[in-house]
Amino acid sequence: VELSCIIKSTVTPDPRIEWKKIRNGETSYVFFENKMQGDFATRAEILSRTSLVIKNTTRMDTATYRCEVAAPSDTKTIDEINIQLTVQ
Repeated sequence: VELSCIIKSTVTPDPRIEWKKIRNGETSYVFFENKMQGDFATRAEILSRTSLVIKNTTRMDTATYRCEVAAPSDTKTIDEINIQLTVQ
């Protein structure tokens, strides 16, 4: 599955991008400090700097995924988007 976090424009040369997984009220890192975290390290990757690709998804991956972008040189310095993923 591919989850996309589209950045329309930024003047910050290298904005910080993080992905988090929110499930049952608990938040965990998926992509943090430019690397995959936990079990995502062996089955997920970042494409084009912003899209999260999760391979071999299972029902345990059903959650809300949050993409957070920090661009300190921009007028809007931080933004986020939540994507609900449901694996049948």
